Amino acid sequence: MNGLESIATAPMWAGFIAFVLVMLALDLFVFGGNKAHKVSVKEAATWSLVWVSLALLFNGGLWWYLNGTAGPEIANQKALEFFSGYLIEKALSVDNVFVFLLIFSAFQVPIQYQRRVLIYGVLGAIVMRAVMIMAGAWVVSEFSWVLYLFGAFLLITGMRMLVAADAEPDVANNPVLRFARRHLRVADGEHGERFFVAKGGLRYVTPLFLVLILIEVTDLVFAVDSIPAIFAITTDPFIVFTSNLFAIMGLRALYFLLVDVADRFHMLKYGLAMVLVFIGAKMLIMPWYHVPVEASLLVVAVLIVSSCVASVFITRSDKK
Repeated sequence: MNGLESIATAPMWAGFIAFVLVMLALDLFVFGGNKAHKVSVKEAATWSLVWVSLALLFNGGLWWYLNGTAGPEIANQKALEFFSGYLIEKALSVDNVFVFLLIFSAFQVPIQYQRRVLIYGVLGAIVMRAVMIMAGAWVVSEFSWVLYLFGAFLLITGMRMLVAADAEPDVANNPVLRFARRHLRVADGEHGERFFVAKGGLRYVTPLFLVLILIEVTDLVFAVDSIPAIFAITTDPFIVFTSNLFAIMGLRALYFLLVDVADRFHMLKYGLAMVLVFIGAKMLIMPWYHVPVEASLLVVAVLIVSSCVASVFITRSDKK
């Protein structure tokens, strides 16, 4: 197996990176992403639809290009790999949303300031994911047995998630937060959406900056789960990178879409845990049986949808 074999040419990489930069610039400077305001459900739903539509259009364009240059078999395979990777990353990012909600609640961050934190959180996540995916692709290409370590890690992580699905992380006593408080000058009180303030000629970080640190660390932790999960679908760095980034760029819109209904999908964590268990098991049995991408996609979709449906029915029965 050579993990660095990719269907992408240098212009394809350059084009996708340019697209990401343009979309981030439009979001920040044209569509008001850098202005403090409360994001409505309508705005969040619109942006979620935009990001999902762009991902599907990209996949369609990728299929069309490969169909003409590499043939329909490769085009179908790569398009399916992209869609599966995107679905897995999108599903796992819902767990990010639950933790983001806990962090913002613990620090009592007003809803109008959360958008700016998430913008910088997404920018940091993109850089971290790019580095981790390239490093992961290189490691897999040099040492293909690492995939079995990924599988074991995902299996154990999924089982731990199943056991501790109802346990909420202790945000206030996070070791990263304790380290930051010891080594940074933190200004008390609310300072709007600023991350830094000056007092007596000294620069202080605001509590909002501590929230940003926690958001970045949280995404790093989730990346450790989600990136190996996509390598279970494909070892093509371009497919891993593009599917991951499309899901990440839609993360902020997904957060504001789910922020008011997150508590209704309490069973989803069990579904996501079972997704990780399935993917981990799939990677471990590769020497004896290769699970087709179509089957993986179907299993992941069934687990996510069934956990969402179960959440709705259990919530209704609890109310009654």
